[in-house]
Amino acid sequence: MLATALTVIAIVTQDQSALRAAPKDSAAQQAVLWQGDSLEIRGEKGDFLQVYDHRRERAGYIKASQVRVQSMKQEDAPELLSIVRFLKDSPGSEALGISYAAAYLRAAPAASINGEVFAALGAMSDRLAARATAGRSGKAGEILAAHVEVAATYGMTLVSHEQDGQVQLCSNGEAQRRVLALPASDIEQALAVLSLTRHECVSPKLTPLERYAHDNWRAETLDRVALGKLPEVLKNRLHLRKAGVWASLAYQRARRPEAGAGAARDAAARAIDELAAINPSELMESDAAIYSDAAIRVGASRWAAEPGTPQPPLAAGLGVKVSAGQPGETCVHLVDARHDEKHPLLSRCTWGLVWPASAAASPQGDTLTLAVQPLDTWREMWVFRKGPEGWTVDVLPPALDNPHLGYVEFAGWVPGGKQMLAAREVRSDNRYRTTFETVNLQTLATDRQADKPSSLTPFYRWQSPLWKAGTVAVR
Repeated sequence: MLATALTVIAIVTQDQSALRAAPKDSAAQQAVLWQGDSLEIRGEKGDFLQVYDHRRERAGYIKASQVRVQSMKQEDAPELLSIVRFLKDSPGSEALGISYAAAYLRAAPAASINGEVFAALGAMSDRLAARATAGRSGKAGEILAAHVEVAATYGMTLVSHEQDGQVQLCSNGEAQRRVLALPASDIEQALAVLSLTRHECVSPKLTPLERYAHDNWRAETLDRVALGKLPEVLKNRLHLRKAGVWASLAYQRARRPEAGAGAARDAAARAIDELAAINPSELMESDAAIYSDAAIRVGASRWAAEPGTPQPPLAAGLGVKVSAGQPGETCVHLVDARHDEKHPLLSRCTWGLVWPASAAASPQGDTLTLAVQPLDTWREMWVFRKGPEGWTVDVLPPALDNPHLGYVEFAGWVPGGKQMLAAREVRSDNRYRTTFETVNLQTLATDRQADKPSSLTPFYRWQSPLWKAGTVAVR
């Protein structure tokens, strides 16, 4: 870091600038400097400046054309801020913008500093994290890595999270928290909150207790943002983020008896309400993936908003009862008019959440479906079937890849007893997909599918009214 007594510094503006041992192009190269590096000026020799690099603890000479000499006096602070305002929206210049923001914070009197400069720092840090997560190869990758190092020297470090073999880089959130603590505009505060509450930046290493506390903090932080004066586009993004956070809380509260019977129901209802609050006419094309992401999260936990017992009468008395198994485990018992919980047709235990309200029996009484949610963003369908040798149960997952984001749900029975209807939403290979399907009850394979219910005749004719009233797949 530069000494606080400096009143003039040199900020490197060109990548791969050479710090040389003497003021000539043929001199030995001491170090390679990158845009955003700050240098102490100690003299001038022709076209070169004599400088000292405090980060690398090296002295040398650099061409004057490769740096910008910047005064650090209080009266020059407005000029620094104007440069920050320009660079904050310049992709690829994040390291340089962060350097100027740091210079402004040193030059400006404390009383004049508000949330604006920290909002710019947060935006540039987020953009740099997004570029680093996407990754680059070759020379572009080398430059990007150097920019990340430069940003870290000013405290804008990136936090990495690994999930499913992929690394997600995120801002450390320090600048965004300063925005919330200082006077700032409604838009600056909203953007800071959106940055702090990103789903992909929640550490997968958090324990259940830590994750529960973190999600409660996310919900409280989002609720502190005043929506009144925000543009509709930003309101939509806040509603979508709230929907995802409350859906996660619904799942977590349902797993915590001490939260109370109605706590999970309230959280799920809040998630559904937030998703319904979207203004479709102001939903940008760039937000389509965010919308799908929020809808899948809400869809995965939507049964938490329903009563805990099956709503429709089930065929032939067929139904399910649940009981506690090992600590944290739930056992499902398939029952009918002649088989109770102690003498069930079939029992199976799971560490996931079982939603008894989702149980649906076929008119013939030989098939029953049940929603089981092993993760807050992943809901499967259990299918109980009666065969020549008795009852069996199979799991129909949203997709065959790693459980991450998706749900599949029962949507109706096709007359004849050979097919059922299912709706499926999933994110796979970073693509979102919604399908409405006819599923073969013998193999559980998809016979036909469409992207809209109206495009599949059996689905259009035989979809369950109860499914249609509660699902978020049709929106």
